[in-house]
Amino acid sequence: MKRSILFLLAMLAGFAGATAQVQEHVKWEFSSKPSTLKAGEEAELVFKAVIDKDWYLYSSDFDPDLGPMVTTFTFDKSDAYELIGGITPINPKKKFDEIFEGDITYFKKEGVFIQKIKVLKDGAQVKGLVEFQVCSDVTNMCVPGDSEFVIGKKAKAEKSAETVTPVASEDTNSKEKPAKKSESLLWFMLTAFGAGLVALLTPCVFPMIPMTVTFFTGQSNGKAKALAFGLSIVTIYTLAGTIVAAFLGPDFNNWLSTHWIPNTFFFVVFMIFALSFLGMFEITLPSSFVNKVDREADKGGYYGALFMGFTIVLVSFSCTGPIVGSLLVASSQGGLQLKPVAGMFAFGMAFALPFTIFAISPKLLDGLPKSGGWLNVVKVVLGFIEIALGFKFLSVADQAYHWGILDRDIYLAIWISVFSVLGFYLLGKLRMPHDSPVEKLPVPRVLLALVNFAFVIYLIPGLWGAPLAGLSGYLPPITTHDFDLLNAIKQNRGEMKEVERIVGCPEPKYEDLLHHPVGIHGYFDYQQALSCAKAQNKPVFIDFTGHGCVNCREMEQRVLSDPKVQRILNEDYVFVSLYVDDKTTLPEKEWYKSKRDGRLKKTIGKQNADFQITQFDNNAQPFYVLVGTDGKELVKPRAYDLSVTGFIEFLESGLTEFEKKKK
Repeated sequence: MKRSILFLLAMLAGFAGATAQVQEHVKWEFSSKPSTLKAGEEAELVFKAVIDKDWYLYSSDFDPDLGPMVTTFTFDKSDAYELIGGITPINPKKKFDEIFEGDITYFKKEGVFIQKIKVLKDGAQVKGLVEFQVCSDVTNMCVPGDSEFVIGKKAKAEKSAETVTPVASEDTNSKEKPAKKSESLLWFMLTAFGAGLVALLTPCVFPMIPMTVTFFTGQSNGKAKALAFGLSIVTIYTLAGTIVAAFLGPDFNNWLSTHWIPNTFFFVVFMIFALSFLGMFEITLPSSFVNKVDREADKGGYYGALFMGFTIVLVSFSCTGPIVGSLLVASSQGGLQLKPVAGMFAFGMAFALPFTIFAISPKLLDGLPKSGGWLNVVKVVLGFIEIALGFKFLSVADQAYHWGILDRDIYLAIWISVFSVLGFYLLGKLRMPHDSPVEKLPVPRVLLALVNFAFVIYLIPGLWGAPLAGLSGYLPPITTHDFDLLNAIKQNRGEMKEVERIVGCPEPKYEDLLHHPVGIHGYFDYQQALSCAKAQNKPVFIDFTGHGCVNCREMEQRVLSDPKVQRILNEDYVFVSLYVDDKTTLPEKEWYKSKRDGRLKKTIGKQNADFQITQFDNNAQPFYVLVGTDGKELVKPRAYDLSVTGFIEFLESGLTEFEKKKK
């Protein structure tokens, strides 16, 4: 039902987009305390931003060179007042951004900024401009904007904002975007369910299945008690998730995700559990506690069935603890407060299901494989995986605090080593303390070794700068890589040219200020790109992007880095990156007054943003447009979409339309 409602809303949004591509996502309210500005007094100017749900506004108090567009306030010169200090944001949220590799501050729902002034004349008016950027994790859009303000006795009550964003066009898969959180939760529940099934295959759990069946066999109402037993397991794990969810909130979530204390703690815990899985030592709960619960289970009846479930959870802790812990950590960093509850419910369902089914139908036990050394193999494999995943937490702390101990190449070297040793273990070349002798390797074990070594081979090119887009969410940023072999070869051959120099193609402007996605060459000025396109008889690929656009960086890392995409863009199109948030002031002769809003556009970013809105009725980034040498669209533009195949089809359809127009 919920998905249907979301789908309907998305369709309505798409219909609205057919008639009006721009909507507001933040409204500004401007006021002063006191409301009347009197000479000789100090006053506070209050700038309040009311932000739409699922959108956030960047604050003003982080490094403007980091990447995202900070909120800035420009005050017109006046002899009626003077500023006291700078602008002060009131309690913004703070987090470490992995894309930009630094701390950012932001507001959700509402943001307030204060500027103190000294009033020099009665009836003073304060005029100026606020420039800002809002982004959404749901629609995957980032939108810069600005709003003029007038505060003072003669000022009219204003609540205005020029922040605008389109309803995504049909080919951007916008119908699927509103359900992103629901899909993410469903995927996490499926992952948790799979983890519950894996936990059953550990040596602490699997042998207990027939023991549990024996407990219920022959009892009156045995099937009902087996159901109560399964329900108790699900309840215990769901309760654990509920407790974690109770502590979640935006501030705690940010602290848990980025602070060095929890991340280092999780790294240590993962290493301890991994060593236990490998057989160095055994982690167990106090025997007195477990025995006490076990005695309660021996009392029989429904009461005993419930405590039997509790006993199973406790006894299996040494094997399930790392798996459950991993799920709880992942859920707490996911941003959805329901995630820990749903994840633990799914895990408990998978964990309890076989126990319950076999307790109801004991004859099914005959089809189960016998316990043996293969159970310890499963445990050891999980131990190696725990080691690899544990370094992710240490990596987050390393990036947040710039320790410089776990750069991308070092991280990859660790993963390659871990999975290489795992591969040799699966082939029987290594034995752990609790392993049984193996004379012949089972076929599934050999196949798993092949998959493992294939993964290792996939990782190896990353040591020399390969993007490894499939793992972009787990690896440190590529900017921390010390050596990029491909670029080194190109530099040695003199191939690192931005644009092929041919007759009719001008030297690109702003090359010293702006950058293209890695591996792509082109322009930063639309008119230059169009001129070159006419000279080469090629279509133009327009990349509307921004320094502070997180989704633009993700598209660059996961889509524009694809070799086939890069080949098409470099060979068949003239590429132009138009930064809509760049603050570089242009020469005065290049300034112009926009017909859209009547304002003077002085910077690269203002002119590019104005061009995007007036020409394409859109103000969101990333946004990709294909035009012919006449500047007209060839196909419908494309927005944020991580499908490489879809992006290639988009590029090829543009080439097809361009060839049709030539004929």
